[in-house]
Amino acid sequence: MKPAFSVVFLTTLSGAAQGLMIALFGVELAARLGLVAATAAPPPIFFVAGAALAVVLGVLGLVASFFHLGHPERAWRAIAMWRTSWLSRECLCLPVFLACAAAYGVAHWFASPYSLVIGALGVVASGALFVCTAMIYACLRFLQEWATPLTMVNFVLLGCASGFTIATACAAWLAPAQAGGLAICACVLTIAGCASRVASLARNARLRPKSTVQSATGIKGPNVVQKSRGFTAGAFNLREFFHGQTPRTLQRVKWTFLVVAFGVPFVLMVLGASTSSVGVSIALFCAACVLQYAGLVAERWFFFAEARHPQNLYYARAA
Repeated sequence: MKPAFSVVFLTTLSGAAQGLMIALFGVELAARLGLVAATAAPPPIFFVAGAALAVVLGVLGLVASFFHLGHPERAWRAIAMWRTSWLSRECLCLPVFLACAAAYGVAHWFASPYSLVIGALGVVASGALFVCTAMIYACLRFLQEWATPLTMVNFVLLGCASGFTIATACAAWLAPAQAGGLAICACVLTIAGCASRVASLARNARLRPKSTVQSATGIKGPNVVQKSRGFTAGAFNLREFFHGQTPRTLQRVKWTFLVVAFGVPFVLMVLGASTSSVGVSIALFCAACVLQYAGLVAERWFFFAEARHPQNLYYARAA
């Protein structure tokens, strides 16, 4: 498939926002349960700033999605098929999530006793949005690379990993006592995300197309060989269902995102958590956020590019 950068940015930005919301709620829940010492309780500004950042990331993802529309003025119609379309459900869940994140920040700004309840609603909205976004791709059975439970697992783990990494950077600045615990969670999620992504890569490498030239053309002969795709000019099918990159480029992108999205951030998080200098730890955590997000953009691009649409069997060759 041809990756659309509008969707790449939508899924990575909103995923980071969802993971950040989950991290904020986890910190508050731990404090309410007494798992955090009273002297080390995070200040309200940590939750306000984190919620504001989650809203900004989510809104940026929403804005990016409009660039994927041929007629943005008709975007409201995307919710019309919510009974049967995961895309419509995603379009409904994203504004609900943004509203919950904004309300969570406001609740902490005014020291509302209902902040934990609002945060729980935000986590539920995050989970629903993860499910809807992942199922847009996992439900497409004719794209074998996506039609697997690993698609859902990867979307959740990678979103949570980036969100917890951002939360760690925020904590290092506004709530230093929480930075160590969040860094551990971010490292665990990064390792888990790497493991699940490697598992999906290994699975996809073993896949073999269910369609053949015979089934694509309707010609049942055993020795069918395609010599031409029937035209020499460009066409919609050639532009939208194939990325146009060489196998060597795909290989480079794969190894780049494995290193930049998982390996480098993990090392930076460990270094940031082990240093005694607040300034250095903030710099390391911020670097981990930036590099991990860049790596996840490459990962999401590869996610789309590695999906082999069956129609490419028919349009694979030029005369």
